[in-house]
Amino acid sequence: MRRPTLAIAAAAAVALSGAGIGTATAKGPDDRVGVSGTDLLTDEIGRSANVKHLANIAPSGVLAEGVGTDLAFQDDKAFVGNYDGFSIIDVRNPRKPKTIVQVKCPGSQNDITVSGDLLYLSTDSSRSDDSCESTSQSATIKDSWEGIKIFDISDLENPKYVKSVETACGSHTHTLVPGKGKTKGNDYLYVSSYSPRDEYPDCQTPHDLISIVKVDKAEPTKSEVIATPNLFPDGGNPGGPGPTPIAGRSATTGCHDITALPHKNLAAGACMGDGIIMDISSPEKPRVIERVQDNENFAFWHSATFNADATKVVFTDELGGGGAPTCNTDIGPNRGANAIYSLSKLGKLTFKSYYKIPRHQGETDNCVAHNGSIIPVAGRDIMVQSWYQGGVSVWDFTNSKKPKELGYFERGPLPVSEGTGGTWSTYYYNGHLFSSDIARGFDVLKFNDKATKKADKVIMDEFNAQSQPKYKVR
Repeated sequence: MRRPTLAIAAAAAVALSGAGIGTATAKGPDDRVGVSGTDLLTDEIGRSANVKHLANIAPSGVLAEGVGTDLAFQDDKAFVGNYDGFSIIDVRNPRKPKTIVQVKCPGSQNDITVSGDLLYLSTDSSRSDDSCESTSQSATIKDSWEGIKIFDISDLENPKYVKSVETACGSHTHTLVPGKGKTKGNDYLYVSSYSPRDEYPDCQTPHDLISIVKVDKAEPTKSEVIATPNLFPDGGNPGGPGPTPIAGRSATTGCHDITALPHKNLAAGACMGDGIIMDISSPEKPRVIERVQDNENFAFWHSATFNADATKVVFTDELGGGGAPTCNTDIGPNRGANAIYSLSKLGKLTFKSYYKIPRHQGETDNCVAHNGSIIPVAGRDIMVQSWYQGGVSVWDFTNSKKPKELGYFERGPLPVSEGTGGTWSTYYYNGHLFSSDIARGFDVLKFNDKATKKADKVIMDEFNAQSQPKYKVR
């Protein structure tokens, strides 16, 4: 694979301000709350009585036409990925979030993490070069570029692009694994990518690997790929007929996403046709110690989340790739859902049950399990999660065999002409729920429930959902 030519160029940045949305509320007959207002694109809202919608920043500026994606957090700032770049938002006052800066740097998905003064972006669309002025270019061309971009964010109003690292098949997502002990001072990015083709010079079959990018935080311009471990020597799940007519069962050709639990030296991988547990005690040499498949109900293993004490893992199935209506009677409760597994001290996974939102969506509403995070509460397993146009769900899986929804927030359906929409990622951070909506921007929610009241006292200086911290649960 060719080494990238570094384009160290300041990205175009535009500072914008945002404000909360004022709305009027009225209780509905089924304990839903309907919200209406004049704000752009909010239209009808349904929510449980214990969820409040505090603010929205609608798409605007240089990122107005892009797709909203993942989130990361540091101090009182939210870092929001977008297919066209990223934005940094001040959330010190959750009712009045303000955009500090927008950075134009196209390259889907722009999956995002932060680490001190560094910000990492994933590019998983073949580009003409590694600059922020690149254009789309076929992956069949050898000089095309995909991979990781690194920004210096020591000046939040002026992020600077300092390094690129090309990775095989690009970077659909990446997971930050911070170094410790002898490796302290390094960040390791576990890069997930998939769908190789023989005609792609930099994405050849077979592709049963992840790429590991090592970043010396003191010298990020020396970042490079140090390993490409093969996680599936036998080729992984071969794929086959799907659980539903809308999608086949994915063959494993890499991983979609990995969640690390650094304090336990563990990581959980969602790898298309397989779910895995890895020992990451040596971050440069991760080792698969457990592997499971669900050939009856899962179509595409998408993401993973540990509970707070690492005795359970929630895997998600992105049936239909996020663009299909799967939250309905025809698809049922076990497909396009979460799968809850117990995790033993030896790293063994045992299936317990499925969870899917109990609210059926319209026949054109793309809806399926997507990104979320744990709400840290002692003695309880509670998670907040995005479901595209199914909205935001807060749910409890303390009883692994009987998960239940505690609250929700969702908007009315997008017009069919606008295509795919809904919330991509929703994470809990320092007392609030923050959501990145594909088409409607950035939302701040408050979950008011006695079940999670003590979680508001758990304060994190930095949070990347796929690098789960050791929660100080209360």
